[in-house]
Amino acid sequence: MSNKMNLPDDNERNLFTPQMTAALVVTAFVTLLIIVIVLISNRRPHHNPQTQAPDTTVAQSPVVKPDETPGGDHIAPGDLDFWDMYPEDVNGEDEEDPESGKPEEDQPVEPDDGTEPPEATDGRHTLVINRDGKEEWVLISPYLPKNDIDPSSLVLQSHLMSYYTDGKETSYLGISVDKYDDYIDFVKLKDAGIDFVMLRVGVRGYESGSITFDEYYADNISRATQAGLEVGLYFRSQAVTAEEAAEEATALIAAIGDYSVKYPLAIDAGFVLNDTSRIEALSKTEKTSVLRTFADTVKAAGYNCAIHADKEFLIKEIDLSKFSDIDIWLDNPGDLPDYPYAMTMWEYTDNATLDGVSGLTDITISFIDYTQK
Repeated sequence: MSNKMNLPDDNERNLFTPQMTAALVVTAFVTLLIIVIVLISNRRPHHNPQTQAPDTTVAQSPVVKPDETPGGDHIAPGDLDFWDMYPEDVNGEDEEDPESGKPEEDQPVEPDDGTEPPEATDGRHTLVINRDGKEEWVLISPYLPKNDIDPSSLVLQSHLMSYYTDGKETSYLGISVDKYDDYIDFVKLKDAGIDFVMLRVGVRGYESGSITFDEYYADNISRATQAGLEVGLYFRSQAVTAEEAAEEATALIAAIGDYSVKYPLAIDAGFVLNDTSRIEALSKTEKTSVLRTFADTVKAAGYNCAIHADKEFLIKEIDLSKFSDIDIWLDNPGDLPDYPYAMTMWEYTDNATLDGVSGLTDITISFIDYTQK
């Protein structure tokens, strides 16, 4: 029996038979096919900004760490497309508000609480506080004489106010007196710095319309004159017709008698607090006509005339253009008056204390010397 030796070249030729070669080819093809399928399955489509809205929810995008990749161990080209995480300005248009669909800059801006309306700073309006407490900005007439009082020239000391022009005091102080005031020592009042008094002669009932005269008027005008105080008179009006207005003016003129009255004969006009007065039914034109009749009656008798009223009544309830020749006695206790039109007297306080007067009293500053008018 003989033995056959296997040489290395023979073994190598046996490993690469035709069957083995075919198997290797098939295996390689299958492997390549699997790789292609995996790549295709992991690939994300690109966003087209012209046809699809961009994803604006940046906060919901995954955070990618340096050693991690989205989608497992494979990275597709779409995984590197991070530009679509941010909103785009397409064709230069503003980003839209999600609720209204309008560009954000076109949304109405609500003013913050406490901001002033434009009328407060345009210099053409004045603030009027109505009787119900509501505020209203009213247009200032360019045709009426303006208030030229310089607030920096006013000096207030111990309830007494003074006004200076070129370093010289050019103002005078007075109080109004009616039957409800207790006994007034007019001598002490003058010594306290008061120059004149406005005495009430009478009042018309705001419901009945009847006239009642102040029973202490005669004594007050006598003692005030003897104390050396200047005197003016006023009537608390609720006239609703020209005839009633003339009746009130005539009552003032008759009350003068033999006394020297240099300060105005005034009509005290206005509504009644916390109640309905008979003048409520009058229109602005009718109120204007009533006050004009009063003024004409006083002026015809040769006396100075004034309207005593608050800012609301003067600006909203009457036509001031009809009273360019009539003085205004402004009833505006409190801060510096923002009344925009000319005035000659201003009632600046109603709770002052003065020697000669028991309790509180009002004080009026006059910017002109009526003894020289």
